[in-house]
Amino acid sequence: MAVKIFIKRKVQTDNAAQLSILLKKLRVLTLEQPGYLSGETFNRIDKPNECMVISTWRSVEDWNNWVNSPKRTEIQTVIDQLIGEDTEYAIYSA
Repeated sequence: MAVKIFIKRKVQTDNAAQLSILLKKLRVLTLEQPGYLSGETFNRIDKPNECMVISTWRSVEDWNNWVNSPKRTEIQTVIDQLIGEDTEYAIYSA
């Protein structure tokens, strides 16, 4: 059963360029992952420093394999340090 993953981050203007580079690295790696189906990025209108990524995965297992992979964890740790807080994740199914 396909699942949707909602990923929320807060972006500060002073680190937006560096964060953009890291997020692009994650995106490239994500495209290579078994079970990854699609993803979209949204910028919140009423809170310009907040963004939401909605990614679709074939299964929770595929997502868990990706979210726990060493390559992803390494980049995500840097992202969280850069934004000063943990990225929020929520998993939904239809």
